[in-house]
Amino acid sequence: MAGNTSVPGATVVARTIALLAAFDEAHPRLTLTELSHRADLPLTTAHRLVNELTKAGALTRTSNGYVVGQRLWQLGTLAPVQTDLRRLASPFLHDLYAGTLATVHLGVRDKLKVLYLDRISGQRSVPVVSEIGSHLPLHATGVGKVLLAHAPEALRREALQKLDRVTAYTITQPAQLAKQLDRIIEDGYATTYEEMSLGACSVAVPIRHNESVVASLGVVVPSLKRDKVRLVSALRVAAHGIERSLSSGVTHP
Repeated sequence: MAGNTSVPGATVVARTIALLAAFDEAHPRLTLTELSHRADLPLTTAHRLVNELTKAGALTRTSNGYVVGQRLWQLGTLAPVQTDLRRLASPFLHDLYAGTLATVHLGVRDKLKVLYLDRISGQRSVPVVSEIGSHLPLHATGVGKVLLAHAPEALRREALQKLDRVTAYTITQPAQLAKQLDRIIEDGYATTYEEMSLGACSVAVPIRHNESVVASLGVVVPSLKRDKVRLVSALRVAAHGIERSLSSGVTHP
């Protein structure tokens, strides 16, 4: 809950932001009453603001509540982290998909989650739960583990205390994951084995810019038993191409 928004003197902007912030991965659809409660706003105020946001396209009304509208997604795609990185990486993601026919992910860290900037998949790809613009746990995904391994030490310690189990194979022991994160830095890639979705394994590598890891590139496949070496090689080639484009600021020909 946002807090303080029901206090007299709270600005319209603060109340509007509180309403939008009421949505998260666990609450993608909310009724008016739920929005009022989570934003800490009187029902009448929430009703008025929600109507205005709906008219503007920031929210969309459905038969059982409100969801984030297309207008907000359009605005979100203008953020530099998405427009620059996603645009420059796009040709390499398509090349990687063409060479593997696997689901390809491009992600960045957003606090203790991985934010998926792009995803490419086809009919032969392994079904995944990720969507462009969605967030998933760092510790249970390939791209997320890469980002967590290279995160500041304080954030890594915080993440190790919040290891929720997603499947029976999700690593939830802090010491075990800590060793794996150290190995990821040493090896230069991360793997998962059905930790986010049953029947789906992943491998991912870092993308660097100005000597810092700014994103992660990964693929999801049914198994890594035979093709891990080939996939790591393909990922590294694509990652290096993205890094060169980031340095020069031009797209891949």
